[in-house]
Amino acid sequence: MTQNKRSTTVPRAFSGSLADKTLLAYLALGTGILALSLSAMFVRWANAPGPVTAFYRLFFSIFLLLPFFVLRIKANPSIKSWSILFPLLAGIFTACDLGLWTASLSYTTAANATLLGNTAPLWVALGTWLILKQKLTSAFWRGLGITLLGATLVMGTDFILHPRFGVGDAMAIFTGFFYGGYFLFTERSRIHFDPVSHIWLVGIGASLSLFIANRVLQYPLSGYPPRTWLVFLSTAVVSQIIGYMSLAYALGHLPASVVSPTMILQPVVTTLLAIPLRGEIPSIWQGIGGAIALVGIYVVNQSHNRSQIKTPNA
Repeated sequence: MTQNKRSTTVPRAFSGSLADKTLLAYLALGTGILALSLSAMFVRWANAPGPVTAFYRLFFSIFLLLPFFVLRIKANPSIKSWSILFPLLAGIFTACDLGLWTASLSYTTAANATLLGNTAPLWVALGTWLILKQKLTSAFWRGLGITLLGATLVMGTDFILHPRFGVGDAMAIFTGFFYGGYFLFTERSRIHFDPVSHIWLVGIGASLSLFIANRVLQYPLSGYPPRTWLVFLSTAVVSQIIGYMSLAYALGHLPASVVSPTMILQPVVTTLLAIPLRGEIPSIWQGIGGAIALVGIYVVNQSHNRSQIKTPNA
């Protein structure tokens, strides 16, 4: 990854193309946020252990994307190189993220789990700064702080008033760590793979990991009613294929340090979706927190535009 300043000698056609791709990246990011915001709903509708729902979400996506992946095998030599480790590692981190988050809900409140799970931007920022040596501006750090403050107001009221830090809370914190790792490995993976190939390989790594986890936890993988299987298929299409493919496209054109804080919109959108889908009316503090999160996200994205950080557009 390199950092380049805008040059006044860049041809107009190239600039337009770059602007179009950046716009598409943000549109894809918005689509991904909307699709992933339904994840919690699917987990509740499935009426099955969380790690089982996560497993079938990824397992079914492999078969749905297989015809599209086969078409890309000969066209991309990276599939047969060591670069394949990046999407597979992203898959393992996804499995740990989804498995731990759904399991943590059995030991702590949903508000605690969601808040602590959304510490991913902190891990991403530290990773890009300490490991990838990517310079982050002071505006980025201010925006990140504002965004996390907004997320705290939206989802963290219970955590602030009743900070019962225990096993479930520790699991949720590790969820944020693994979620952040997914962003970093996906950013590197997208240098070598298109969104379809990346998501398929992520599905392989994640489904294998979740299969082992469910076997160890002795959760049943069969015997569910037709309604539950329909939910499994729906979450594979909406949350995994649409959600993560949109996210993968965005990470091919925007740095993880921008995408990850923007993903904090996910609990905000989930709160809004819960109004018609579950009849849950957000409080005034959730509304204020959502507005603050939007301000922080705007500051983060503006800092990105000013620094002109570019990533490969595979």
